[in-house]
Amino acid sequence: MIKTCLCVGALALACQFETFAEPRIVSAGGAITETIFALGAGKTLVAVDSAGALQPEAKGLPVIGYSRDLSAEGVLSMNPSLILLNHDAGPPAVVDQLKESGIPLRQFSSVDSAESAIRRIRDIGEAVDRQREAEALVAGIERSLAKIEKRVRSEDARPRVLFIYTRGGGTMNVSGRKTAADAMIALAGGANAVSGYDGYKPLTSEGVVNAAPDVILIPSRGLEQSGGIDELLRQPGLALTPAGRARKVIAMDDVLLLSFGPRFAEAALQLNEQLFPPAKR
Repeated sequence: MIKTCLCVGALALACQFETFAEPRIVSAGGAITETIFALGAGKTLVAVDSAGALQPEAKGLPVIGYSRDLSAEGVLSMNPSLILLNHDAGPPAVVDQLKESGIPLRQFSSVDSAESAIRRIRDIGEAVDRQREAEALVAGIERSLAKIEKRVRSEDARPRVLFIYTRGGGTMNVSGRKTAADAMIALAGGANAVSGYDGYKPLTSEGVVNAAPDVILIPSRGLEQSGGIDELLRQPGLALTPAGRARKVIAMDDVLLLSFGPRFAEAALQLNEQLFPPAKR
């Protein structure tokens, strides 16, 4: 432990004495990295975490690992002038070491609503000195949200949506309240078919039948790994629901749908258009 602290201290000292012509940002959090690129500040990134590395623009950047299992030495070895972390970055001891390094660090709160997503975009814009670009991005988001709201007002009823999270080969979990899925369903004009609990619980036949969803929403990768719609509807109770009988299954990219990143309004609009097809409007 003493050796680790000494190494971290030496790296931090080296960073403090090095001068940078341009900002050198290390980002840990897929939505944070995506927002930095959306604001036109991608050239300031010198390293990203494994989620940020999924962004096409991040190809070739060093990867510092999984955001919840960071190494202080790994982050500081990138000689950052600014460190931006997701709310759940860790372990906590590593985050404390990074804070103690003296290098500017911002850690952003969890995001699961339009309001909190917009606030994070503005906060990131401030952190990377792209306030004007952030406001332009927010303006576009607000236009999309207004479009959705107008469409929803013209509908007589909100479809009941059951969100199932699975990566295939494992337990299927159903979203209750206070989740990103719950917030996105509401934003798109639907109603979460499950309201009796917070968070996620395993799918059960009784619970699914009682939920009586009109639509099943599932990540694209989860649907693919589950074997497609036919195999999905063989799961307990799903074929007995209105959604199952109508084979009404919507598959969307889980990062786009759940991260509440800079494209969250695009995700809500896509979901809205599938919940309320143009022919029915």
